Amino acid sequence: MRPTGRLHLGNYHGALKNWVALQKDYRCFFFVADLHALTTAYDHTQSLAHNGEDMLIDWLTAGLDPKQATIFIQSDVPEVSELNTLLGMITPLGWLLRNPTYKDQIQELLARKYAGQLAGDENTPLAERVKGLTDEDISSFGFLGYPVLMAVDILIHRAEFVPVGQDQTAHLEIARDIARRFKDIYGEEVFVEPKPLFTSVAKVPGLDGHKMSKSYHNTIELGEDVDSVRKKVMSMYTDPNKKKANDPANPDGCVVYAFHKIYNPNHQTRCAQCKEGALGCVACKKELFALMEPELSAFNERRKIFEADKAQLAQIVAQGKEAARASAAPVLLAAKKAMRIIK
Repeated sequence: MRPTGRLHLGNYHGALKNWVALQKDYRCFFFVADLHALTTAYDHTQSLAHNGEDMLIDWLTAGLDPKQATIFIQSDVPEVSELNTLLGMITPLGWLLRNPTYKDQIQELLARKYAGQLAGDENTPLAERVKGLTDEDISSFGFLGYPVLMAVDILIHRAEFVPVGQDQTAHLEIARDIARRFKDIYGEEVFVEPKPLFTSVAKVPGLDGHKMSKSYHNTIELGEDVDSVRKKVMSMYTDPNKKKANDPANPDGCVVYAFHKIYNPNHQTRCAQCKEGALGCVACKKELFALMEPELSAFNERRKIFEADKAQLAQIVAQGKEAARASAAPVLLAAKKAMRIIK
């Protein structure tokens, strides 16, 4: 995960809970992707180290266990940066320019920078509204080449699987392409072609119905004060067509119901009640918060324990660094030998 700010419930239910489960069955590597954070925020590094520390605390609180998995900071492993340079030499520019994520992120960054100044309304496709806008600060070498760095993160540990959603396989394909290209050029199979490990994760919308994201300011943060969460729950977006408490409503697209599906084991009953107009939105929100509050409070209490023990945190990071370097070093050495950089 990139340490670009506090983690939120979207990160927790969308990835972190799944990681906790995976560490029991696989040899897992989890890292604070501080080098990746520089691809879009190289000029906002004042909180980078602090965000990384907060992220580690959230991971440990959620249940990641340094005795079961390797937990480290990306920049602590210099082998990653060296292999990134080497594999960057053989990666065709066209692969990077065709990367759909690159194009989408450029559009999103431009839209954020020129918010309120873009031609067209919200119904106009974003690609049309940002057409013609350029920004040399955004279009950096590191930003264009981030898929190579992402591939290195995977290939340098000879990872067999990468946990992804069904819609994320394109992100993994470039790692497979680079592994194959390396073998084609140098005749040696140094890297493992990683396979997708499809995982089922909860989809968590933001308070306003859009994707939960720090950039949209619509998040509930991990470790957030419970009273603050209550106020946010009470402000959640619901069906705008429901004017009165007993009006029937459509739970599809309702943020409150999306959270009920995560926290309420009887969410199907809640769905039926919503459609029948048997419960008002205010009461529905109150019930949702009552279901969320025990888990959130317990998380906050556990978090205080890890937050207070910085020595333990430093020890975990140091151990993770050594384990990650021990895993990466032989792969880098094999790559350099294959490239005839060393004998």
